[in-house]
Amino acid sequence: MQFFILFVKKYPLSLLCIGLIWYLSLIVDMPETPFDDVAFIDKWTHLVMYGGTCSVIWWEHLRCHDRPDYARLLLFAVVGMILLGGVIELLQAYCTTNRSGEWLDFWADSVGVLLGAAIGLLLYRFRKGKA
Repeated sequence: MQFFILFVKKYPLSLLCIGLIWYLSLIVDMPETPFDDVAFIDKWTHLVMYGGTCSVIWWEHLRCHDRPDYARLLLFAVVGMILLGGVIELLQAYCTTNRSGEWLDFWADSVGVLLGAAIGLLLYRFRKGKA
């Protein structure tokens, strides 16, 4: 229990972002927006959600540690987020009636995660150079 509380204190924004991804992906019916006419807006949304979440995980990790633990970041921020995207796409395909799972959404999730990891590395290098 103590580990869980410490984890929540270290990564509150990351957990919030992950919770929002679950909520938006499985529960909410997306309303029509003026952006619906933008080509691939759904894919851009996936890229930004997963890239942003991966970047937030990196930022919170760097905020709490002097040096990045690359193994943990690779496991949780990269592999974990890509797996999350895959699981959500499968759940949308097989467990919802208002959503569909798409390979292109999974691809956009994965590209977003890789871009988020690149942003995380830049954050670390910027922080290291500034110190």
